[in-house]
Amino acid sequence: MLITISEDTLTLSPGNTVIFRGQKWEDYERLLNLRQETSIPKLSFNLNNQEIRLMSPLPSHGKRIDLLRNLVRILLEKKGLDWECFDPITLKIPPLAGVEPDTCFYINNRQTILGKNKIDLTLDPPPDLAIEVDFTSITDISAYEMIKVPELWIYRQGVLNIYILEDNKYQDSAKSRLFPDFDIKTILPQYVELGWNEGSSVALRQFRNL
Repeated sequence: MLITISEDTLTLSPGNTVIFRGQKWEDYERLLNLRQETSIPKLSFNLNNQEIRLMSPLPSHGKRIDLLRNLVRILLEKKGLDWECFDPITLKIPPLAGVEPDTCFYINNRQTILGKNKIDLTLDPPPDLAIEVDFTSITDISAYEMIKVPELWIYRQGVLNIYILEDNKYQDSAKSRLFPDFDIKTILPQYVELGWNEGSSVALRQFRNL
């Protein structure tokens, strides 16, 4: 069965995306509660289009996000920067939007969230970087605009798009604001696909030796 919704269950078959239209914040919260302690399916909400999106990833999705996460960690180590990485995580600004990035990093704002059991975006800043892998779904960029994540990366079919938040709107950028001296768009996809084809350890070792 593609999707199951009952009084205490929410499941979605791997590799599938479902969009519910004409939804409210209360509908989104109800589905989050039905999912209980699991992180699958991923859920997002956008008040502007009144959509709830559910996505259940394939293994290939998970491997690519794991590679991207570790590549970013290596870059941060090379720059001598501290960070906090979160996944899974639900980022919400009631009643406007909710998103669940595949992974995200607090870098410039890491001190503000240290020691916290829960991040509340009505009080805490959003992550400095969020990353999504669009393998079986399309990321709702406008929902991220409401969450106000300063930098969003979306990886799809070997291409990495970088979006920088300016005046509450994302601008497609050739450069990362966090890593301005590194050709993120060209180099990271090479190592993600190297990791897919030849193994994660091979790709990360070679990247670390750049």
